[in-house]
Amino acid sequence: MSILKALRVRSAYAALAVATATAITPTAFAQDASSADDADSGDVIVVTAVARGANVLDSSISVSSLSAEQIATTAPRSAAEIFRNIPGIRSEASGGEGNANIAVRGLPIASGGAKFLQLQEDGLPILEFGDITFGNSDIFLRADLNIARVEAIRGGSASTFASNSPGGVINMISKTGKDQNGGTIQATLGLDYDEKRFDFDYGGSLGQDLYFHMGGFVRQGEGPRDIGYEGNRGGQIKANITKEFTGGYIRVYAKYLDDRAVGYLPNPVRVTGTNGNPNYSNVPGFDISSDSLHSRFFQSALTLDGNNQPRRYDITNGQRPLVKAFGFEGEFEIADGWKVTNRFRFSDVSGGFTSPFPGSFDTAANTAAALGGAGARLVFANGTQAGQNVPGGSLVASVVLFNTRLNSLDNITNDLRVTGDFDLGGGTATLTAGFYKSRQDINTDWLWTSHLLEVRGGGDAALIDVVNAAGTRLSDRGTVAYGASFFGGCCRRSYDLQYDTNAPFASLSLEFDRLTLDGSIRYDFGDASGRTFGADLGGGRVGTTAFDFNRNGVISAAEAQTSTIPLGAPALVDYSYDYFSYSFGANYRFSDDLAAFARYSKGGRANADRLLFNNDNVNFVTGDIRNEGIAVDFVKQAEAGIKYRAGGLAVYATAFYAETEETNFEATTRQTFDRVFKAKGLEVEASYRTGGFTMSASGTYTDAEINRDRINPANEGNTPRRQADFIYQLSGQYEQDMFSLGANLVGTTDSFAQDNNLLVLPGFTQVNAFVAVRPIERVQLSINANNLFDTRGFTEAEEGAIPANGFVRARSINGRTISATLRYDF
Repeated sequence: MSILKALRVRSAYAALAVATATAITPTAFAQDASSADDADSGDVIVVTAVARGANVLDSSISVSSLSAEQIATTAPRSAAEIFRNIPGIRSEASGGEGNANIAVRGLPIASGGAKFLQLQEDGLPILEFGDITFGNSDIFLRADLNIARVEAIRGGSASTFASNSPGGVINMISKTGKDQNGGTIQATLGLDYDEKRFDFDYGGSLGQDLYFHMGGFVRQGEGPRDIGYEGNRGGQIKANITKEFTGGYIRVYAKYLDDRAVGYLPNPVRVTGTNGNPNYSNVPGFDISSDSLHSRFFQSALTLDGNNQPRRYDITNGQRPLVKAFGFEGEFEIADGWKVTNRFRFSDVSGGFTSPFPGSFDTAANTAAALGGAGARLVFANGTQAGQNVPGGSLVASVVLFNTRLNSLDNITNDLRVTGDFDLGGGTATLTAGFYKSRQDINTDWLWTSHLLEVRGGGDAALIDVVNAAGTRLSDRGTVAYGASFFGGCCRRSYDLQYDTNAPFASLSLEFDRLTLDGSIRYDFGDASGRTFGADLGGGRVGTTAFDFNRNGVISAAEAQTSTIPLGAPALVDYSYDYFSYSFGANYRFSDDLAAFARYSKGGRANADRLLFNNDNVNFVTGDIRNEGIAVDFVKQAEAGIKYRAGGLAVYATAFYAETEETNFEATTRQTFDRVFKAKGLEVEASYRTGGFTMSASGTYTDAEINRDRINPANEGNTPRRQADFIYQLSGQYEQDMFSLGANLVGTTDSFAQDNNLLVLPGFTQVNAFVAVRPIERVQLSINANNLFDTRGFTEAEEGAIPANGFVRARSINGRTISATLRYDF
């Protein structure tokens, strides 16, 4: 476990450092970090997933806190790139500004998102379930000047102070303006990539014990990869007002996020050598680090909507979060030593996820023969060579467009708790009791279509048509089918679901001279209800019909492959579930500088929409679940660690063991998983500060295995896919009044692409760096480099072994991007 405290602000602009491309700056964090950090004493107060804020050396949990200086040093381009600097967290930040796969301590990522790890803003979940298909929590999260700090709890009390989070909680804590009197404006420009961004924040006092904060950003540009159009555009604004009074406070806040960001999916890479010692190289005309299958010539798609009516969709919307949220939180003293705390938020969440996913790569000659038979050829449907034949040796992608409408992911959440202290004579006791309630909507339409696309970089890839030997065109300007024909005609779905979660919880903490004992329990019970249509669901199969999209009276070959949703055959969902979680820990403080702790926990995670993609799970006639055991996945964790902090040095080490049960469904492979995983390992983090120099380092060793695989027993004993033995980060920063500079290394050792443990994903180390100068008071100019040495790194691959043609579908980190930021504080 680890806490890295914020550097004390020494003057109005001595604490300024670089503004990252996500617009986070050291000053932005430091102004509100004082509410939790005492820079003079070195005490760090934990407020996430605990009953009451406590000094980290007195807490029996694994916790990390990222200050502004640390975040700036890491040069993040997304929230997921912030998270990968937290010990124990495996954050595969290669999907753009969302759609990251985030895991903790060897807990699996059988699908996407953050299944066992909850992402929060100000103590409440962004979404109740972190792995909603095509609606991962981080899609609806943006890092900007509003953030005061990031706290992360791994294991421990996360399972009892938050629902559906047995692996941990990452909490983005907003600034309040309490210790602020002014604001910041800054402009960021990509120097070697297309992005223009403007950020602001402002906060301060409105009267006695009344203060406010507001901030946000707008941006526009192509993004870090060449896609041929402005794929990143939009912005966010957040605001809050706080009134303090004797014994407590009340705060109201609001958030509006209207953004579009490219969702990067696997791209083609050539792999030679052996599975155990592979060599990854670019295919001709396509750079795996800076190109994408997105193209200026593929910006819209025609299909049937969720009501089986023709509609054209804008591919450039990409990951499209639209969030309108408001809430309040308050704390009130109701008696001497007793307080009531309540947090409430309503979020109107909608949008979409649109991005091309390659079903396969092959040469033009092979693709033409497979789709059109002997004598068939491929012809460019648009682009600079429209009408010309595609050379037989050119590489072609058979693309399924993931066009998913997120009609409603609305959620309403409330967390109420009462906390009181007792005098035990030789110590004190703290008792907390509370009740959590949420309602999460999942209303989506899957409207996938199939296309042929040239594999070409620079955002210039053209759509391709198939022409048979008789000269008949078998596709419509690059559209092979108005359905997912490259996925066997699957995945035309629509579902409207509601999940109600209720959870009473309680905790008791006993504090003696140097010993702290604590325990907490939680009982979650919930209901799932609604209707689903299509795909593999019991209420109706995907229909294939002929639809005259162009109204010319002739049904083309592509129009004859139009998928429809069986709206007349609903499948019912109507079941309940419940589970019990607990966590017990002890902490002993040997001295002011040294402490040790131990903890054991068991927590659950209710399965949501992914549970419904298999007829074996639910009786869709009655809506009942067939096997109650698959409604909830459980995680058992044991951990023990030591914590040392003296002067400018801090060292934290935690050994852990985790056992995870998981049932899941993966959309890209259409596979169901039913497994038990085991993992053990060690987290170590250290930081040191002297004068203007600060250094931090962390590393996590994990030994994980698939202990049982009920569907594919051959995987038993193997290492879970993409789970490296060792992940690490190293950061350093040097600051003076007139300048500051820093660097950050993030790395991983080798891992396996799939659970069969054949194809290896090579380890890599990414270096980020910044330099900032302050020529005059309140003004700063900074240069920020992400992936400074243009390192090639792969986070996932769809193939488990090198295919015969050598073309692998892989997702990689972005290549080097450099930005410049001009900042003014007032």
